Amino acid sequence: MAAISFQKISIEDKIQIKEIADWYFDEWKIPTEKTILKLTNLPEENLPFQMALNVGGQMVATAGVYFHVGLLDHRPEFKIFSPWLALVYTSTENRNKGYGKMLCEKVQEMTKEAGVKELFLFTDSAEKLYSKLGWQVMDRFSLGKRNLVVMKLEL
Repeated sequence: MAAISFQKISIEDKIQIKEIADWYFDEWKIPTEKTILKLTNLPEENLPFQMALNVGGQMVATAGVYFHVGLLDHRPEFKIFSPWLALVYTSTENRNKGYGKMLCEKVQEMTKEAGVKELFLFTDSAEKLYSKLGWQVMDRFSLGKRNLVVMKLEL
């Protein structure tokens, strides 16, 4: 089995940043320039941050912890909650292998080490995964064609 490693993405990780931007565009139509700008302006310490999970030196999954997520632009009542686990993505050919779970656990651990007591997320596709990781449902609603669930994790 290939070695699994975690990598906190930094401004120097230009190849990974471009790959993450391409993944996010393919999956959610987030403009690549927007993702590149966001990831090249993250602070070196603590929060927010972007993580990658590598298998055999190849990036297969990524996730971030942010103070602002797109949901807040549509549902401002959620602005009182922060930070947010967001944009959890596993490359298509590596899904259903447990990498998303491993990455989420690592991100949760790092967020707790940064002194955060609660972490939030929203999803329309992975509620089962997050429930298994101990996340609790806070709210459900439709936004456009998406049926979203907002969840919270006590760290």
